Amino acid sequence: MVSIKEKIAYGLGDTASNIVFQTVMLFLTFFYTDIFGISPAFVGTMFLAVRLIDAITDPLMGALADRTNTQWGKFRPYLLWFAVPFGIISVLAFTTPDLGEEGKMVYAFVTYTALMMVYTAINIPYCALGGVLTADPKERVSIQSYRFVFAMLGGLLVSGLTLPLVDFLGQGDKAKGYQLTIAAMSILGVAMFLTCFWGTKERLHPPIDQQSSFKQDLGFLLKNDQWRILSIAAVCLLSGMVLRTSLAIYYVKYFLKMPDSITLFITLGMLGNIFGCMLAQPLAKRVCKVKAYITLQLIAAALCVVSYFVAAEQTVLAFAMFILWGFAFNMATPLLWAKMADAVDYGQFKTGVRITGMIYSSIIFFIKLGVAIGGAAAGWLLSGYGYQADTTQTSEALNGILLSFTLYPAVGSILVAIVMRWYILDSNKVDEIHLALNKQH
Repeated sequence: MVSIKEKIAYGLGDTASNIVFQTVMLFLTFFYTDIFGISPAFVGTMFLAVRLIDAITDPLMGALADRTNTQWGKFRPYLLWFAVPFGIISVLAFTTPDLGEEGKMVYAFVTYTALMMVYTAINIPYCALGGVLTADPKERVSIQSYRFVFAMLGGLLVSGLTLPLVDFLGQGDKAKGYQLTIAAMSILGVAMFLTCFWGTKERLHPPIDQQSSFKQDLGFLLKNDQWRILSIAAVCLLSGMVLRTSLAIYYVKYFLKMPDSITLFITLGMLGNIFGCMLAQPLAKRVCKVKAYITLQLIAAALCVVSYFVAAEQTVLAFAMFILWGFAFNMATPLLWAKMADAVDYGQFKTGVRITGMIYSSIIFFIKLGVAIGGAAAGWLLSGYGYQADTTQTSEALNGILLSFTLYPAVGSILVAIVMRWYILDSNKVDEIHLALNKQH
């Protein structure tokens, strides 16, 4: 059994990660277009281009973590080593330099790339750490439930405090306000990463005689059919989610015509996320995790579709749909991450080699690819529908914002539900795998 204290310590690591991750999802597109001052089309292209770099750095980071051996373990040391650099680069990414448009584009590309690279260096080992805290499938769901409750608390912190702090610290200068706000949050994030480092313990280790090259690890990875399913699902899932969350500000400001309610809208949505994560473990105890996950994705898709038919004057209903969507969507999130740990065990069962870091890093690459596609789609769609920053929008732009916030994200969840029909690691199969692995030791 993993203690509640350790689960909380592990969860605080994702509170720290989400101070940046949720800020990127909720505010970065808006920051770049309306504060920083670059075109939405460039923002979309930049988001996608940086994923080409991740295609190299993510698996390398996973392989490096698998081969790291210190007195603290394989994955925990990276929380200690990269906490401060992560905080510093986060501030630089939300700093607006006094440059021309081309200079700003270069600065945005360099700092966003650096942010994603340091995020890789700390977040991949952090995620892999969750797979070595315990071998108990039920405890894994519990750990991920704690993790994502604390992750969403980080999101709640971001959604509830970012814009008020920008106004308070900026005193009319929004660029300065964003910089100081992220600085304050980064200091808090560094402290949480260090708490996670000191409060957790690695318990699962590869076989003592395991030796393999990076090329061999890639071969073992490709043989894991359940890893392939989770990777495809991750792209579809995050593409739809990030498109929806990126457009939330635009939806409230321009479609609902309630700019003063942006913080309330995304904060209530985050509360829905938190309650959804809290109920993941009780749900997993009562029903099949795989069937529950598929059903929740279909419910989330249905709520997106219903949102399309909510009129701009029906603000209470619009808020309710967003909260319910977050509730259903994020009840499924801990179940997905518990499945990643199961996929590691499945890979060891098939090949005899345990590549925890490689599996987590590669799935995280596909998650970030989904984030990039969703962010890129947000920028491209805004540009394609004729969006103009901080002014009255045309009817075409308003309809584009509505479509991009509702119907398009529903497609992502539907695709996830379809893909997960080929996922076979239910509770019975996982128990069978653990029994076989235990006999090998």
